[in-house]
Amino acid sequence: MGSERRLLILFGSQTGTAQDVAEKLSREARRRHFLTKVVALDSYDIADLITEKLVVFVCSTTGQGDPPDNMTTFWRFIMRRNLPQDSLGKLSHAVLGLGDSSYQKFNFVAKKLHKRLLQLGSTSLMNVGLADDSHDLGADAVVYPWMDNFLQKLLSMYPLAVGQEVIPSHFRPRPRFKVIFVDGNDRTSPNGSITTNGNIKSGLDTRVPTWFPAQPFPAKLISNDRVTAPDHFQDTRLVRLDITGSNISYDPGDVAVVYPKNMPDTVDDFLSYMNLDPDQEFILHQIDPEASLPRIPQPCTIRYIVENYYDINCVPRRSFFEMLLYFAEEEREQEKLEEFTSSEGQDELFSYCNRVRRTLLEVLHDFPNASASIPMEYFFDVIPVLQPRSFSIASSLKAHPGEIQLLVAVVKYQTRIKAPRRGVCSTWLAELDPALGPHVPVWVKKGTIKFPTDHKTPVIMVGPGTGVAPFRSFIEDRVSENISGSELYFGCRYSMKDFYFQSQWKEYKDQGLLQLHTAFSRDNEDADRYYVQHAIRDSREALWNLLKQNACFFIAGNAKNMPDAVRDSVKNVIMQYGHLSEDEAQNFIKKMDQDKRYQAETWS
Repeated sequence: MGSERRLLILFGSQTGTAQDVAEKLSREARRRHFLTKVVALDSYDIADLITEKLVVFVCSTTGQGDPPDNMTTFWRFIMRRNLPQDSLGKLSHAVLGLGDSSYQKFNFVAKKLHKRLLQLGSTSLMNVGLADDSHDLGADAVVYPWMDNFLQKLLSMYPLAVGQEVIPSHFRPRPRFKVIFVDGNDRTSPNGSITTNGNIKSGLDTRVPTWFPAQPFPAKLISNDRVTAPDHFQDTRLVRLDITGSNISYDPGDVAVVYPKNMPDTVDDFLSYMNLDPDQEFILHQIDPEASLPRIPQPCTIRYIVENYYDINCVPRRSFFEMLLYFAEEEREQEKLEEFTSSEGQDELFSYCNRVRRTLLEVLHDFPNASASIPMEYFFDVIPVLQPRSFSIASSLKAHPGEIQLLVAVVKYQTRIKAPRRGVCSTWLAELDPALGPHVPVWVKKGTIKFPTDHKTPVIMVGPGTGVAPFRSFIEDRVSENISGSELYFGCRYSMKDFYFQSQWKEYKDQGLLQLHTAFSRDNEDADRYYVQHAIRDSREALWNLLKQNACFFIAGNAKNMPDAVRDSVKNVIMQYGHLSEDEAQNFIKKMDQDKRYQAETWS
């Protein structure tokens, strides 16, 4: 095979979607006889980019236009201004972005990367793909048509050799890894490391002072107390983690990344249903030399891999059903999976899976014959990887030395499916028993919110619900140095049920170190709902006085309606007291945006 029929696929992924898309594209290119390699952007030696001929970039956008965690090093390098303008003159590229149009900077990373590659001399093969998670059918509504167009472009550039044909889609690709089952006497891993006394290595070296995604710090759980009333529908926990001896430092606005375990009942269900021996040990070997081995102990027990690695509780993507179809031999299951994986069947798949948030484990139960036919070596190709979860840190090191505190709303809700839907990480954290001394793998990264360092700058913070977490960190930081000038707008349903940190705010307010504005939307069921945007309206003159003093304005919380409603309220304040037109008020806020004086950290 000629060297020109090589395709490098680089991905930047926060939740695993971009990686899933990259691997799907790789399988499709291999069916067309291309040699492919899939690599996370920060695992790729960027110096090699100048010699590449054909690269696809699949990248998500996080926060407020930020690259995902496994793309940050690449991003900083590619954006350096001193790079020669013709340095990528040999490269032809395509960019597929994964974003969410409910966020202001929709697919910002993909757009900016494409523009930067052109500046450095690369040739674009096609328009940037802008997948939208808010689309009725999700990101796949753009991903699959874009992928089809790209593959057609690829074959027009590099036609198949005489006598070659595209490998039919029903031909099952080979697995990336080989699973070798071992007994207690055979304990040598592929890289030569040996475990002792029958114990699995945790993969954590506590002598290393730097903690990062591949090596999180095992923080001891101090407590996970409920901070909402017992009769309130929402269970929210203040999770306290001991980071003594870790050398971890953090600032207000930083984010803790937690590596969860799957819930015990779902782990036991998966092991039983798939007829697996939880104590059986195995070693992984590469079949595909381009595929990196997962970061798991070698050898590893099946229980460990199901608890810590397989995302058995995710809502599966279309690519999962495509892989499951390879193992379907029973006629009814085969027909249903063929429908779910066809372009015509996407409405049906959305109704079956996404709308009711059906989990991968539940899907396996619905397709018993196909599930029973999956060899374990294919699990690594069929089942996605369990992803870490990010939480804004809700504490200050100055107020709580040696601690990280997180404000975690336990995710639990009902759909048409009888069993309630549960969040993997929040449920795991809430169910840990501090008396048993459990550890939570964690590392810290910079958040999207950047607070001012000048103590004289007034700071306005709008944080309804758990959105108050980063603001507690900042306020505690200021209070520890007796600094005032903090203005907090907090909203929740009931003043007596989910008013987070109520006594703490009262104490700071009494000390003259905090101005507090509250909005309790359900305290008076007979009145109209009262939200934080209404509290802004009702304190508009004081707010305008702060804005005139170059105050910084921050929002954190749910991305659905609140950020836009708050922005509209601020705009109305500026129009009324600044005597500006609507366009002028919009430009006022836009200038604040540009100066980093108006920032939002929102999630969907």
